[in-house]
Amino acid sequence: MSAISVGQAVVLGVVEGVTEFLPVSSTGHLKITEGLMHIPVDDKSVVGFSAVIQVGAIAAVLVYFFKDIKRIVTAWGRGLANKEERYHHDYKFAWWVIYSTIPIVLVGLAAKPLIDGALGSLWVVGGSLIVGSGVMWCADQMGRHKRGEDDTSFKDAMLVGCSQILALLFPGFSRSGATMSTALILDLDRVAATRLSFFLGIPALTGAGIYELKDALGAGVGAAPLAVGTIVSFVVAYGSIAWLLKFVAKHSFNAFVIYRIVIGLAVFGLLATGTVNA
Repeated sequence: MSAISVGQAVVLGVVEGVTEFLPVSSTGHLKITEGLMHIPVDDKSVVGFSAVIQVGAIAAVLVYFFKDIKRIVTAWGRGLANKEERYHHDYKFAWWVIYSTIPIVLVGLAAKPLIDGALGSLWVVGGSLIVGSGVMWCADQMGRHKRGEDDTSFKDAMLVGCSQILALLFPGFSRSGATMSTALILDLDRVAATRLSFFLGIPALTGAGIYELKDALGAGVGAAPLAVGTIVSFVVAYGSIAWLLKFVAKHSFNAFVIYRIVIGLAVFGLLATGTVNA
């Protein structure tokens, strides 16, 4: 028997697709949903499944931003072949994405036992949702929103990239929330912060999905649930990306802050009453 059924994979795919790029924590929502469906959140195959279906959401980013990604990759290739092209912002940005991914890879490999174990508790998820809300609110208030995407620097990319570690260690903090908050503190506007979060997430999330695939298949999740969850995640994430970019162009992050606090308190309530297992 697969640790996750096809029906459960559909539900988890929807949750992943909706929440991966919203600053509300996809990992936290997946763990909450798994808990409500009585799926063991610390099961090795379940952890692997959650990482693999993220690839569907990343594929949605690749499709949605295809023209931008093609432009950046082309500039990078030209820069490798022609020294004069290396002053182009897109060439530099490609390297910044690569460099800013290294810290989260090193921490992820070193802290994997903790991430898959104690740090995966729903108590951690609930606390991280609430604490992350405070960080996001402060960042939105502090940021002057005066810098656009073309104004980003190597320092911006590294700081925003390193902030992904918070979400890695504390599921519920939210990778998108951490990266967007950091970008806002650096005075990027909300759209630039959101797009930077998307681009920096591509290598990290893709790598995590590929790395966890062997655990998901080898430890009890069938190929069918994995495929279904990934496809559903892709379709839903594409719509979520389009909506988020339109939303942040005209609104603050306050709605997400309030939502995260409500969900965090709800998680504590469910745990306290024994409705879900930590």
